[in-house]
Amino acid sequence: MFSGHHYFIIINLMMKEQSIQDKKGILMIPDISGFTDFVINSDISVGKYITENLIKSIINSNIFGFEISEIEGDAVLFYKYRNLPTFQETLIQIEQTYSEFQKELRRLSKKLALEIPLSLKTIVHYGEFTKYRIGKFEKLYGATVVEAHKMLKNRIAQYPPYALFSDTFVRANFDQPERSTVQYDACEDCKYLPEIGYIHYL
Repeated sequence: MFSGHHYFIIINLMMKEQSIQDKKGILMIPDISGFTDFVINSDISVGKYITENLIKSIINSNIFGFEISEIEGDAVLFYKYRNLPTFQETLIQIEQTYSEFQKELRRLSKKLALEIPLSLKTIVHYGEFTKYRIGKFEKLYGATVVEAHKMLKNRIAQYPPYALFSDTFVRANFDQPERSTVQYDACEDCKYLPEIGYIHYL
């Protein structure tokens, strides 16, 4: 027979395990490429107007209920804990975001009679992360968040626009990533790289 103390330990361990499971989720970061040079070489008012509208187009393209952690100047940090989209659904979301971004880019370029040398890259990662709050601000925390931001600075992708899925995310979706991702190779350079992930050029 278990004593009350043993039941407390078992329940506590179950709650901790459940808590860890609940903290696993997806991070997705659409990031505007060419942003630094654009800011330096643009009139501040025009640049602000263009950036604001492009970021809005990224936010409004969200079709799978991702939450927003923060807007990071040239990027939006999306995350999702439960009812996680599949690899295919995530790719659909990325293509939708890029389509809306391109549509807004063309509209702004026509309206302002201006060539806007910007593109989009998107990072997708999976793992454990949590949140903390300071006043009205809520931040994500964990190694997964750090790793996702490091992926933005990768030297693997040759050119934007592209999506880079971490190997962790790919393996969470496929038992044999190298075979399973072939059906998504819409371009010559799309490929799965073991221990790195899957690059999909848009």
